[in-house]
Amino acid sequence: MSDGDASTGLADTGLAETGLAETGLAETGLADTGLAGRPKRADARRNEKNLLDAAAAVFVKSGVDAPVRDIAATAGVGMGTIYRHFPTRADLVIAVYRHQVDACAEAGPALLASSSTPHAALTRWVGLFVDFLTTKHGLAAALQSDSARFETLHAYFLDRLVPVCAQLLNAAAAAGEIRQDMDAYGLLRAIGNLCVGSEGDQHYDAHRMVNLLIAGLLLPHPTAE
Repeated sequence: MSDGDASTGLADTGLAETGLAETGLAETGLADTGLAGRPKRADARRNEKNLLDAAAAVFVKSGVDAPVRDIAATAGVGMGTIYRHFPTRADLVIAVYRHQVDACAEAGPALLASSSTPHAALTRWVGLFVDFLTTKHGLAAALQSDSARFETLHAYFLDRLVPVCAQLLNAAAAAGEIRQDMDAYGLLRAIGNLCVGSEGDQHYDAHRMVNLLIAGLLLPHPTAE
């Protein structure tokens, strides 16, 4: 991964950090199959989701180096349960980011169906994306030298989120709300750049800056004479 990619906020976002089934993490309970390849029960999937939600909440508050005992306490499980599903911290971190990427991808069509306009759906979805970007820091350190896994995650991120962003942009353009020359990858990269370095700076509001960017896509409405 080049330094240029990392500087975009995309390569270091975990956008692809969800390619767990492709990274061998299926063995850790990340895929929809059990350790022996058997389909997971609904309660097992639900328990795993609860665990990943708890880990994500702890990571947002304390970073990816947060003690496993804090994650276990938040999830209401023993530490052994976490280690049984995710033998290493890298496995857990990747699982959390995959979980978050999937949630972000699935939110796009739902927001498009429930929002008043396609641009409103785009704005809300981008807000979720910014939330994801501003809480992903530490992924690269957690994976250390496992660059192959990191690259797989980046590819997964793009495969999942670029089409969703394109769907929202196309809908808003078809409705005559925004200009039609904005491509999804370029927009995600621009948003990533606006989110870089936002952690720890109380004087910088990434959400506000990204909202200005999204508002700038709107076409001016003709005024009545």
